[in-house]
Amino acid sequence: MLAHKLLKLAAYIAKNRINNWAKNPIKTQENQFKQILNKGSKTLFGKDHNFDKIKNYEDFKQSVPIRDYESLKSYVELIKSGKENVLWPGKPVYFAITSGTTSGAKYIPITKDSLPNHLNGAKNALLMYVAQTGKTKFIKGKFIFIQGSPVLTKISGILTGRLSGISAHHIPFYMKNFMLPSWKTNIISDWEKKVDEIINETLNENMTIISGIPSWLQMYFEKITEITNQKISSVFPNFNLLIYGGVNFEPYNKKFYTLIGKSIDSIEIFPASEGFFAFQENQERKDLLLILNAGIFYEFINVKDFRENKMNRISIEDVEKNINYLMIISSSAGLWGYNTGDTIMFTSIKPYKIKITGRIKQQLSAFGEHVIVKEVEHAIEQAISKTGHLVNEFTVAPRFKSEHQNSCHEWFIEFANEDANIEVFASHLDNELQKQNKYYKDLIIGKIIDKPSIKKVSKGGFKKYMNSIGKLGGQNKIPKIANDRKIVDEIKNLNLITRS
Repeated sequence: MLAHKLLKLAAYIAKNRINNWAKNPIKTQENQFKQILNKGSKTLFGKDHNFDKIKNYEDFKQSVPIRDYESLKSYVELIKSGKENVLWPGKPVYFAITSGTTSGAKYIPITKDSLPNHLNGAKNALLMYVAQTGKTKFIKGKFIFIQGSPVLTKISGILTGRLSGISAHHIPFYMKNFMLPSWKTNIISDWEKKVDEIINETLNENMTIISGIPSWLQMYFEKITEITNQKISSVFPNFNLLIYGGVNFEPYNKKFYTLIGKSIDSIEIFPASEGFFAFQENQERKDLLLILNAGIFYEFINVKDFRENKMNRISIEDVEKNINYLMIISSSAGLWGYNTGDTIMFTSIKPYKIKITGRIKQQLSAFGEHVIVKEVEHAIEQAISKTGHLVNEFTVAPRFKSEHQNSCHEWFIEFANEDANIEVFASHLDNELQKQNKYYKDLIIGKIIDKPSIKKVSKGGFKKYMNSIGKLGGQNKIPKIANDRKIVDEIKNLNLITRS
């Protein structure tokens, strides 16, 4: 079939192009650095930071401090007021809205030069999958990307909306006949109603690729199994490729296997409003290839240094494997020395491959334990493996010492099975965290904190919580860890804890 041959040809071309820059990573990043610096020199930010005097990377570090969104906000406000040439030449074509922490929504610029990075990441991931496996049968069916609403507003003439909604406006014409849901369904604002309509549109279709954030996909799959009383592989017998991103998939893995009813190929991607950073390009490995040629210059800070306020920045040339780094970017979106908040670890430097370890602000250290997302996710993954209990969702918060009880980590877990033995499960969580984190182990041994306590969340409880705060669906996710009890206290107030 001609379509299959053309797809394989496109995959072959993409593979060669990707391999070319992956084999020359340092030179590739040097070129990106020079290109964005040259364009940045024509902007207000570039003039404020003496870009015309920057000759090399060391000069850049001296001139451009690390900044988060709050530090960049004054420039973004100028753009929102209609001013041009602020962070990047001209005006952005979009603002991607993403959740903020201290100032509400963040408005991340997407420029004409940075847009291809967002649009090509998933496409290249799929082409590399075809190049490696030779599988093309999926083009005979329908694809779905469960995403936020594509409805956009305008700020000073700049189209504004969620990143996934922006992407919906750039589906290639040759893909539109294969893509679901319809525009009518995609713009539904009520998330549960939207999922119901997506199911109505897809239930009798030949679905071959399904993609989205795991928590959204889980809701979609669970509703289908409730309606049909069948495994997803029976409902969609030709569904053989899952594409996901946004969170670590491992805690969801067994639950998805149960819902789907068979093993299928999957591709992990690493998209964010600030850029499309990496994708899985090998089915035999779960790490992600860092994209080095798409208008992003990367820097890294050892997380230990960052927590001690030591901003020891290094380029990709000096990174080492198995160190937890905070990822800093400068890009053709006009983000300069920008703290993404994402933490990663290099698994390979020939080529440069990473695994996502969490977010810099997502650390549970209410008692000095410095537990990170990667550690709690690994602990729950191992507990699932050893007990066979499936988990729909979870979050962890500190329980502080009182007259009646000692301090501990309190895990709020929505189990798929009601008869889950929480004592055994908690024991495995504790053992795994002690193996991974010496600070936690010392606190347990020293009886500063007790072993974990588990509270069972009722079925659908996390969904009800997210709905109660107006964050069901979209790009919203339950934080896995927190240093306060804001989330878990609200879950309790909503009576979402079972008494078993």
